[in-house]
Amino acid sequence: MTAKTANKVHVLSCGAMSCDLTWLLLKAGRTMRTRTEHQRPPEWYSCTTHCVLVETPEGTLLWDTSCPRDWETRWAPTGLQEYFPYDQVSDEEYLDARLGQLGVQPQDIDYLVLSHLHFDHAGNIGMFTGTGARLVCHEKEKEFAFGFEGAFNGAHLKTDYAACDFDTVSGDTEILPGVTLIEAPGHTPGTMSMKVDLPETGAMLFTSDAVYMGDSYGPPATPAAIVNDLNAWYASVEKIRGIAERSDATVVFGHDAEQLRSMRLAPDGFYA
Repeated sequence: MTAKTANKVHVLSCGAMSCDLTWLLLKAGRTMRTRTEHQRPPEWYSCTTHCVLVETPEGTLLWDTSCPRDWETRWAPTGLQEYFPYDQVSDEEYLDARLGQLGVQPQDIDYLVLSHLHFDHAGNIGMFTGTGARLVCHEKEKEFAFGFEGAFNGAHLKTDYAACDFDTVSGDTEILPGVTLIEAPGHTPGTMSMKVDLPETGAMLFTSDAVYMGDSYGPPATPAAIVNDLNAWYASVEKIRGIAERSDATVVFGHDAEQLRSMRLAPDGFYA
């Protein structure tokens, strides 16, 4: 029996936020300094953001939606714009522009899958209102994101997603041929990663924020300031590592600037 695979993967680089690296990496010798280095300024990092467009025989899937054009005013009630300014982005790098460069309109998306509902992943869900796209997140992510009082909780901002009707999944779920959503909580209660099997490239495993960077992945795994459940996070990293080793997957981290720059990026390149 022939294994089911997707047809093509487009990695859409959507610019970068700037942030203190400590938010992403709690690593001795880099973000945690020795006494001889205590006066050295903190390292600010180019926190890249990307989306993934997956073409399959049974439909087109978009993984995450990056940050919105109106980020400064939308994030103002939370103060996040001061800690994560989306200030390393050109007009051609916003999600709507990136899709347009591929000749893709919002109505062409059959499945919009959110790895989780933080402000830098769910910021452009509104582009797909009324398009017929099936919105998907993890059931525990939906429960948390809609369950707290007030307009925001940390990096969950209800104005991004409150008007949306999500279908939910739990466990590891094959959602389309060659596309498996992987339950990977810890960063948030319902964070997911995504494994895509391709006929030529083989497996690609997009971690989202289950693993921020190569430095996070290790081994040993190195956590971050933004982790909802540290025990779950460690378990998810090792789960991802096991899946990657068994499938010989290319692991693509959630916010690794150096790795993203080394990849085949849309609209000029893709993976098949």
